[in-house]
Amino acid sequence: MIAKRLEGISEYYFSQKLREIDSLNKEGKNIINLGIGSPDLPPHPDVIRTLQEEAVKPTVHGYQGYKGIPALRQAFADWYRQWYRVDLNPDTEILPLIGSKEGIVHICMTYLNEGDEALIPDPGYPTYASAVKLAGGKAVTYQLHEELNWSPDLEALSASDLSKVKLMFVNYPHMPTGRQAGPGFFEKLIGFAKKHQILLVHDNPYSFILNDRPLSLMELPGAKAVVLELNSLSKSHNMAGWRIGMLCAAKERIEEVLRFKSNMDSGMFMPMQLAAVKALGLGSDWYNHINSIYAERRTKVYRILDILGCSYASDQVGLFVWAKIPAHYADAYALSDEVLYGANVFLTPGGIFGSQGNRYIRISLCGDLSRFEEAINRISK
Repeated sequence: MIAKRLEGISEYYFSQKLREIDSLNKEGKNIINLGIGSPDLPPHPDVIRTLQEEAVKPTVHGYQGYKGIPALRQAFADWYRQWYRVDLNPDTEILPLIGSKEGIVHICMTYLNEGDEALIPDPGYPTYASAVKLAGGKAVTYQLHEELNWSPDLEALSASDLSKVKLMFVNYPHMPTGRQAGPGFFEKLIGFAKKHQILLVHDNPYSFILNDRPLSLMELPGAKAVVLELNSLSKSHNMAGWRIGMLCAAKERIEEVLRFKSNMDSGMFMPMQLAAVKALGLGSDWYNHINSIYAERRTKVYRILDILGCSYASDQVGLFVWAKIPAHYADAYALSDEVLYGANVFLTPGGIFGSQGNRYIRISLCGDLSRFEEAINRISK
């Protein structure tokens, strides 16, 4: 018998779908998967070279400290100062993570007791709700609407019963909609959190993709009193499989999360930490390079959406394009299945991100131009 904590926790949608796609490929279908946002481009050559050079040294293969090496924490601090205009103490306000996804679980396990509630965006990253439930908490969704620029109605939330809410997950640039925080929204969000004594968990991995000015919640005055911000090298540096992320927060919050994290892992391989230091020191040429590639791919995705009769905002950012489906489809699952079984192309139905995504699809920008061209040809037919 499995533990009760897994009741109501289903297998991750993409895990199931990848098995189906694998079966279809074995039948000779040659499915083009435009669903998952796993960067297909390599990290900068200097980053790979650093890993290679460091990994052959005989003294780097032992256990590492739970807080990461000082050089990595300093590199994260320098990165935040240069790109986000945020000053962080590398010794007390930064905690390297084995991917920011584990940070979501760490935070939930650190702060949620049985019966505690956490506010989860709809649409939003499914892992938020799963992590809350695994920690014994209750996931309470707050709806995002296109008419409000995919931002929460904070006044309506304030009027609801928030007495059991301890955490609120936010994510801007937002996944899956690609929307950035509107003017003044971060200020209102921090005011809301302070008023209701809620910790804000800001998941911020998409801020460099097709975006000229990365933003951090930590940039706002007073943010450290209520904000824990997660970030990652997965998307910004094409290092998804390397599993390198970070948490930044006030000293007290870092110490609290570390009490849980230090019981869950034994640190990160030192050569990978040193390679991450190299990655974090890359200049604007790097970001401009990868964004030029994504911009070219995005024009192909727009073509796919036009063929399907979908509508979309052209100013969204991040690693995906979010689009509203035509009215004659029952929901996005119907459109996704039609394209999968009719054209051998997989597009993500927005309903996996919550009920507010039922009439939307999401297309990943990960894949070379030839894959998008082939997808256009198949769908056109």
